[in-house]
Amino acid sequence: MASFDRESILSRLSNVPGPDGAGDLVSLGLVSDILINGGKVMFSITVDAARARELEPLREQAAAAVRAVPGVESVLVILTAEKKGGSASAAAAPPPPRSTARPAASASGKPGVPGVEAIIAVASGKGGVGKSTTAVNLALALAANGLKVGLLDADIYGPSVPRLLGLSGKPQTVDGRTLKPMEAYGIKAMSMGFLVEEETPMIWRGPMVMSALTQMLREVAWAPLDVLVVDMPPGTGDAQLTMAQQVPLAGAVIVSTPQDLALIDARKGLAMFRKVDVPILGIVENMSYFVCPHCGTRSDIFGHGGARHEAERLGVSFLGEIPLELAIRETSDAGTPIVAADPNGPHTATYRAIATRIAAAISGGTGVRPPPRIVIE
Repeated sequence: MASFDRESILSRLSNVPGPDGAGDLVSLGLVSDILINGGKVMFSITVDAARARELEPLREQAAAAVRAVPGVESVLVILTAEKKGGSASAAAAPPPPRSTARPAASASGKPGVPGVEAIIAVASGKGGVGKSTTAVNLALALAANGLKVGLLDADIYGPSVPRLLGLSGKPQTVDGRTLKPMEAYGIKAMSMGFLVEEETPMIWRGPMVMSALTQMLREVAWAPLDVLVVDMPPGTGDAQLTMAQQVPLAGAVIVSTPQDLALIDARKGLAMFRKVDVPILGIVENMSYFVCPHCGTRSDIFGHGGARHEAERLGVSFLGEIPLELAIRETSDAGTPIVAADPNGPHTATYRAIATRIAAAISGGTGVRPPPRIVIE
C-alpha cells in the first residue's frame, strides 16, 4: 500500500499556481484522473489546446510538487489539451516543434527520439489478428539479426507487451523524471501496463492518450537504439495520428489475417498511413494456415493468400506469412515468445526473414517509397 493517498496529492497540487498565475490547479478544477499504483502516480491537467506547448513548464512544476510527496517514486503528468472550438484546420494542425528539440534530424522536419535511429509502427485495421504477438516477435527477430531494439506498447487501453515478454514490476527513473525501460530477451520495452495493474481500466479521453504516448516516446531512456518498434492499438485513431504527427516514422507494417473482413480493415489502416505520408513497409499475413500436429494436413482456416493479393493490388511489399500455430500461442501466453523460446525453429526463421526485409526497407532497400519531390512550376 502507498503511504499517501489522493487527498495528499491534491494538497500538494493546490500549491501550484494556475496557468495564468491566478488561483491554483485544484481550485480551478484542472486536475483529474488521479491514478495511484504503489509508488507511481499518474494524473492529468486540463488546459487549452492552443496553449499546450506554452504550458509545458506548468506540467513539470506539477510533477515536481507531487514527486516531493513522501513515498512517491515516480510521476506521470499528462496535459489534456482539449479543443473547445475553432476551425477544423486549427484542430488538425499540430503545434510546430521547438527549434531546440531536434535530437534526430529527419527529412520530415519532425523531431526524432534521441538516440533512436528509426521508428516503425506495427499496426492493424482491427483487433484479434495477432498484431501484438507479431510486433513482439518481430522486435526479437530484429534483435536476433544484430540490431539494438526497443519495443513501445502504444495500446494504452489494452497493453499486452508486459504479458507477452513475461515482464513484471515497475520501471525505475533515471533522474526522477526520465523512465528507465524494462528489458527482456535483449530488447528494451515500455508499456502503460508497467504503470497500472493489469485489471485497471484506462478510461481516458483521446487527448490524454496522445499526451501519454508522447511522454512514453520522449521521457524514456531509449538510447541507443537502431530500431524502436511501436505496437499500435488496432484501428485508425488518436494513437496512430499522434505517432504520424509527432515523430518521423520510418514506416508501418500492416498485420492482417487472410479473410475478407480483416483485409477490409487492413486496407483502411494502410490508407490512413499513406494519407499522413508514412511509408508502408509491407503487409504480414498472420494465421495464414494451420498444419495439424497429428496428421500433418494443412488447412486454410481463414482462407489463404488474401494479404499477398492485397499487397500486390495496392503496390506494397508482401513481407511473409505466419501460420496459426499452437506453439506461437503457448509461448506468447507464457511470456516466452517463440523467437526467444525456439531460436532455431522454423517459425523463428519466418520472423527473422520478415525482420530482414523490414531492416532492408528502412535502411533504403526495397519496400519504402522514395520521399516526395517538390516541383515548382
